[in-house]
Amino acid sequence: MSQKPHLLDNALYKLLRDEDIDGFNRARAGGSNADLRSGDFRGLDLRELDAHGLDMSNAYFRGADLRGIDFSHTRLEGASIAQANISGCLFPKEISADELVMSLNHGTRLRYDRGC
Repeated sequence: MSQKPHLLDNALYKLLRDEDIDGFNRARAGGSNADLRSGDFRGLDLRELDAHGLDMSNAYFRGADLRGIDFSHTRLEGASIAQANISGCLFPKEISADELVMSLNHGTRLRYDRGC
């Protein structure tokens, strides 16, 4: 069962909440890591986020600006992208286009197709 999205208590998450994407990317490149599962990213501008290798499962992205993010190597199972701007995003191959549309339009949680 998925957890409700909530505010997380770690420095990297706080950088994202402050929309300091460059700071977040620099911190990760320097070896910092954080648990971003079930994070509340509602309405944030996350463009330019380096999402490679992140676990953002069960995250909540309602109304967030995700344009151009490469999520292809990001764990997004159980996340919701309701009303988010996803133009130019690349998603994991395990998430079907139908799943993305349902989440975008109706707020359903993303499910992975294990047959991929």
